[in-house]
Amino acid sequence: MLPELIKKHDVDEVVLAYSDLSHQEVMEKAELVLSCGADFRLIGPKSAMLKSKKPVISVCAVRTGCGKSPTTRAIARILKSHGMRAVIVRHPMPYGNLGKQTTQRFADLKELEKQKTTIEEREEYEPLIEEGFVVYAGVDYEKILRNAEKEADIIIWDGGNNDFPFYKPDLHIVLCDARRPGHEITYYPGMANLMMADVIIINKTKTAKKESMKTILKNIKKYNPKARIMLADMPKTVERKELIKNKNVLVIEDGPTLTHGGLDYGAAFLVARQYKAKKIVDPRPYAVGSIKETFRKYPHLKYVLPAMGYSRKQMKELEKTINRVPCDLVIDGSPTNLGRYLRINKTILNVDYRIRETGKLRFQDILKKFM
Repeated sequence: MLPELIKKHDVDEVVLAYSDLSHQEVMEKAELVLSCGADFRLIGPKSAMLKSKKPVISVCAVRTGCGKSPTTRAIARILKSHGMRAVIVRHPMPYGNLGKQTTQRFADLKELEKQKTTIEEREEYEPLIEEGFVVYAGVDYEKILRNAEKEADIIIWDGGNNDFPFYKPDLHIVLCDARRPGHEITYYPGMANLMMADVIIINKTKTAKKESMKTILKNIKKYNPKARIMLADMPKTVERKELIKNKNVLVIEDGPTLTHGGLDYGAAFLVARQYKAKKIVDPRPYAVGSIKETFRKYPHLKYVLPAMGYSRKQMKELEKTINRVPCDLVIDGSPTNLGRYLRINKTILNVDYRIRETGKLRFQDILKKFM
């Protein structure tokens, strides 16, 4: 519809307001706009960032699914242990009636249901709320900032996709994924994040190849040689792991990481392998509605079910899909607890993962100036 809209409304300028697109896709869209006669614009940090009265630490990434959320939680824990009130502001996530979602504050799990949050929102908010942190989200980021400043000693910007922060950071932390070498310089605006970063965390180092690490380090040296580099991994824990051995299991993973993030498996898949599941059941034949469409759209997904839930209808379709899969138990690697709000007719084992430094540079080192 883009060419039609440009022609119909005599459009002068088209602005790209999305993230985690390959450079090829961004330029294809730009060329399409130019061929229709309009200007094409990308919004820069100077135009997009608001200035806070409180210190801001931003946690961003070069792709979605690099481990931003566990990093945000780790930083919040350290600040809390030093007596500081850290308030987390999450990159925009609301769907539906945005007029009712201009400013959202979450301090307990009941608020998630009250504000009709999606699975994708729950994945980000639940773990933080469970650890006693206040989370702000919504649409009006000026208003959100002023409200957050009233109860925070320090604000943590918890980024989405690979977008840059909406608040000007005093410390800009950016994550790379050791399992996706080269992506740090081929996706918009993740490469800008890489170039602006004060600290770059290369995550998932334990499951990465040596060549992958070399590629990422080479790109950092070329595009941001001043950045401090931290190496990290995310050890996995699972409750009642003894139940997995010799069982037929359904593996569920974080939706965005698998879909537009491009990964074909995550923590739950690794747990199933580690604890010797008899079989990882292919969920595709049992998918219904939009879940079935998701598998069509992302053919790289074969043995894992993405926890898609951008609407109440899609959440019901996910529930139905899970219940149709013939398996002994479900291994849930999504950051939310699906069993809290979906009626699932099987035993669910929840996988937890926390980020852990594997090199010399530690979180305590990079947070010193704030403490």
